[in-house]
Amino acid sequence: MHLELKKVQRRILTTAVGALIQANHHAVFYDPGMDHWSQMGVLNAALAGELFLKAIIAKEHPLLIFRDLFQLDNPGNEDLTIEQLIERGRTYNFEHLPKLLWVAAGERLPHGQSFEALRKARNEIQHFCTPEDVDMRRLALEFLYYNIDPLINKHFDLYAIEYHEDHIGYDYLVECLIRHELLFSVPQNFKVGEIDLDEALREASNSYREAMMKRIASAQTPEKEHG
Repeated sequence: MHLELKKVQRRILTTAVGALIQANHHAVFYDPGMDHWSQMGVLNAALAGELFLKAIIAKEHPLLIFRDLFQLDNPGNEDLTIEQLIERGRTYNFEHLPKLLWVAAGERLPHGQSFEALRKARNEIQHFCTPEDVDMRRLALEFLYYNIDPLINKHFDLYAIEYHEDHIGYDYLVECLIRHELLFSVPQNFKVGEIDLDEALREASNSYREAMMKRIASAQTPEKEHG
């Protein structure tokens, strides 16, 4: 493998994390005059999803995310460079990534329906036609926590709730996810202080509450030592 290709996944992940931070923030918080945040939540969720999916595919081989590999060849160069990839490379579009994920990594997107809903909303927003009668904040969160959170936890040991812009922590993000009954990956050091977790869970359905409490308990249980 060309040495420069080893940098591809790291570069993608850095930008993906930044998009996830913005997506979580815009999908959860609201201030007067910030009506556009709901739209930005969808756009950033799509960007985060696109980049994380490409990073997962790039684990198999970095060149799999590029459409026309022959265009990357330059007879004058002895090796493939990042500059060459940036100048000549054309990656697959967002809508193609679920199929590419399966072809390249043998893995299906966990929740195709939320992917399609977000993809459609993103396209409408990009063409200056904001969807009507659509809860775009929930749409962004559903896509992120049905699909991206479980995938990045599995492949990169990342927890989506840890990426946000709130200086307090992920407390209000967690509260919002519970209110929407969206399951999320729980880090081992999980702790909230600004919200009453028990009260928030009491308002949820029995099935969701049991599933979420099981995840929290599992995360807080020390791993057994092997031996």
